[in-house]
Amino acid sequence: MRFKHFTRQLSAPSLACTLPLCLLLCGAVQAQTPASPPPAPSASSPTVADKQAPEQATQRIVVEDASTRIDEVRVGGETKSITVKPKDGMPAYDVAPATGERTWKVLGF
Repeated sequence: MRFKHFTRQLSAPSLACTLPLCLLLCGAVQAQTPASPPPAPSASSPTVADKQAPEQATQRIVVEDASTRIDEVRVGGETKSITVKPKDGMPAYDVAPATGERTWKVLGF
């Protein structure tokens, strides 16, 4: 039995549909491959912390009145944490500096 080779010329419309589909599939396959991890820094190479400017100043600001105590920590002028401690027996809570969202620590040990 003899097989005939089947050859077909692709028309412009079918090629226009096939090419984007192939590119889409190649992109999907490439997106699923894991990226290689960055090389571990050696002991002799300087780290990012070594290349930065000198250590930034840390400020601890405490504001207290008759009902609350507010502790604020700033590093390099940027607020990192705000803790509010009411004096009337209510639990302390943290305020997110960026959003102003309050969070309570539940079952803190």
